[in-house]
Amino acid sequence: MPTMPANGIELDYDCFGATGDPCILLIMGLSAQKIAWDEAFCQQLADAGFFVVRFDNRDVGLSSKVRGAPFPDLAAAFAGDFSSCSYQLEDMADDAAGLLDGLGVDSAHVVGASMGGMIAQTLALRHPEKVRSLCSIMSTTGDRSVGQPRPEAMGALLAPPPQSRDEAMERAVTVNRVIGSPSYPADEAAVKERARRAWDRDHDPEGAARQLLAIMAQADRTRALGDLRAPTLVVHGEADPLVDVTGGRATAAAIPEARLVVIPGMGHDLPVELWPEIVIAIADNAARAATPAA
Repeated sequence: MPTMPANGIELDYDCFGATGDPCILLIMGLSAQKIAWDEAFCQQLADAGFFVVRFDNRDVGLSSKVRGAPFPDLAAAFAGDFSSCSYQLEDMADDAAGLLDGLGVDSAHVVGASMGGMIAQTLALRHPEKVRSLCSIMSTTGDRSVGQPRPEAMGALLAPPPQSRDEAMERAVTVNRVIGSPSYPADEAAVKERARRAWDRDHDPEGAARQLLAIMAQADRTRALGDLRAPTLVVHGEADPLVDVTGGRATAAAIPEARLVVIPGMGHDLPVELWPEIVIAIADNAARAATPAA
């Protein structure tokens, strides 16, 4: 797969659809590689008339890893000390902006899931000219009073990292049972296969911990989001145990004229049964942009 220099690092990416179509940039969440955006989901977006770009965030997959940085001290971070934080969500947003520049895309419809939604919001704040429309999925504003995880979800998130491919596959199933959609049970064979592919591409628990530190250190964006003018869609599962639905509601309330779609029975994943509904909602939101994306 190709890589692109961006913001002083290299990002691994791939594309779906015709380059002449409006661009959708997909930004994935904590520790998740670009393949967490399923190829079939990307193809549905391409079939809806978009040029789709997905990529590995820094520190996961085949994108650049941070070297020579402090060991990520999560215990200190939970106590309010973020001195071991190697980068911020703002840096990750600038990575995405650099990828668009490298691709020759002046502006895109930006879709982020979970941490990717936080990055997408930050991208829209730091580089508003690059965001034709915004879709924030199962994410939140940085306000600690909303979007907080349930204890069992946080426990799954902070479990010791797997030490082998088989452990990674089994852990993926265990985590999905905790945070996945109760009304749309996942195909556990597919969950294992995606975990196998991710392990074989790369496995770096320190990278995931550094990303988590960036989340923990994020600022509250609520007031700043009030300045956004890009058409915005907020999608959230009503049953999300990792980022409570209050996070999505707060995001939609903060952004002028944002549209909120709360899906009953959806947790912290993207069930295949919901892809058509989500793709249509993304396309409808993109159509609200005043002019086509470059």
